[in-house]
Amino acid sequence: MRRLAVVISAALGLLAVPAASPPAYAAADAELCDACDTLLELSLDNPRRAQDRTRDIYRHPAETLSFFRVRPGMTVIDYMPSSGWYTRVLVPYLGKEGRYIGLNPALGAGAPQGMVNYFGGLREKFPVEAAKWNLDGAPIEAFNTDQLGDERNGTVDRVLIFREIHNLHRNDFLHSELYKLHALLKPDGLLGVEQHRAKADAPADYVRGGKGYMRVKDVVALIEANGFELVAQSEINANPKDPADHPGGVWTLPPNFRGVAEVDMPRFTAIGESDRMTLLFRKRP
Repeated sequence: MRRLAVVISAALGLLAVPAASPPAYAAADAELCDACDTLLELSLDNPRRAQDRTRDIYRHPAETLSFFRVRPGMTVIDYMPSSGWYTRVLVPYLGKEGRYIGLNPALGAGAPQGMVNYFGGLREKFPVEAAKWNLDGAPIEAFNTDQLGDERNGTVDRVLIFREIHNLHRNDFLHSELYKLHALLKPDGLLGVEQHRAKADAPADYVRGGKGYMRVKDVVALIEANGFELVAQSEINANPKDPADHPGGVWTLPPNFRGVAEVDMPRFTAIGESDRMTLLFRKRP
């Protein structure tokens, strides 16, 4: 227990991530993995995740957060937190020394009303919803990107974007949002991305965002063009059963089953949730 306490104490410090190759990152992580694994397991076993836990077999939260090198005590942006699935993991895991920030995109004055209803007002709406979960851990803040002033720049350890790059791309938010996220990250900050993965040879008209799937080469190129460098990728969230060519897009699969006839439900249930890329980028100066 004494050793674990010492390691946990070390984990609560900010982990310096130099501009190095993936093996160097892995070596630095190895010293902290005992404490992090223990704390993450406790967060995942929280009774408040009873309904969320059914999706762990597809989302692999422990492996994913470890790959993204998320540590207790960090300041983490959960980009477009939606219903709070990852909020309920991150807040207890980051602990009282950490900080959780939910962030939605900035909306211009001419944004369609439907988009305003969906993305807008996060600062007011999200903390109220999160209070219902009675989470113990990191303080929760929420904003739309244009509500964060320059004083926050350089204060964030990790930005996590789960299955939202296609929405940013198809709504022309990607460049402006990545620009702000780049500024918010510390010099050694990391950007973790999980995204529905199209086949490498998928046609261009299928990967523009409206189907949910994108090609790895496109996601990497778009993000690297906006101030980041790919440092690692993982097959943690791969699903080889997914052909990734559904006419109705990713929402054909569970849990949505959009447009699926009852007779076809067993086939799509057997596929499971989408095939996903898992990418880690560092902030480039």
